[in-house]
Amino acid sequence: MRLHPFVAAISFLVAAPASAQISGQATPDFSGLWAHPSVGWEAPVSGPGPVRHKPGFTGSAQLVGDDTNPVLKPDTAAVIRRNGQISQSGLAFPDPDNQCMSQPVPYVFWNFEIQLLQQKDRVTILYNHDHDFRVVRLNGQHPAKVAPSVHGDSIGHYEGDTLVVDTVGIKTGKYSTIDRFGTPYSESMHVVERYRFIPYEAAKEAQARGEKEWGHVGAYDVDPAYRGRGLQLEFQVDDPGVFTMPWKATVTYLRSSHTEWEERACAENVGHYYELTQYFSDKDARVPTANQADF
Repeated sequence: MRLHPFVAAISFLVAAPASAQISGQATPDFSGLWAHPSVGWEAPVSGPGPVRHKPGFTGSAQLVGDDTNPVLKPDTAAVIRRNGQISQSGLAFPDPDNQCMSQPVPYVFWNFEIQLLQQKDRVTILYNHDHDFRVVRLNGQHPAKVAPSVHGDSIGHYEGDTLVVDTVGIKTGKYSTIDRFGTPYSESMHVVERYRFIPYEAAKEAQARGEKEWGHVGAYDVDPAYRGRGLQLEFQVDDPGVFTMPWKATVTYLRSSHTEWEERACAENVGHYYELTQYFSDKDARVPTANQADF
């Protein structure tokens, strides 16, 4: 493992504790490397939640979503049902991950490891997959007319011990989805994230709930000696064109067993996806390749 140059440069700039940099504010310090060793989200304990596996299915080998979830509009449920049929046939439907695409919010939340770099006027969120990152402008406003982008326009502020991030203007595309089940979204989608510390035992319980449905990825395990607080992301998705109501999910992190940022480049590991999926249901779906090198 080695530290990516971007991470090294940004980490140097924010090496001092966040509370010292953001003067006059009692902000939480979310620094460090956090791990979430499963590929899916955790459904809320109560209330409307995301699409989950259809009863009888678990993990990421067969992505058969429950199309009866009450948050789904009929057209949305039909997409989930079609994708489930594709998955059960032994094919794979294209999504941002297996196509090595930039990943939209909230799809990008699946990442096994993250870092939050807190500065006076912004928070930069780093994701280990393809060295992706987002910049959250603090105490700002969305432009009157947002130009859609993969990660959208994100603004944030602190509410006591919680970092609140508000994102709009998330671009749609041919294979864009918000989750592993291929759930669609529109460019009207509004996502609100809340990052806060929770007690260790609560974090362990939340991760266990997620792993029961999605499995455990040992390569991105948590530090077995760590007994400190967990970092939990609770997010709400509101998209009236696709869902019948807003719904919530959580992603819970504990300290990673890694001490350095691991390079994980999708385009350099394309064989992995073909070994797992054999081939895609869409004949045009393929990981981008070049006939000759650029140098």
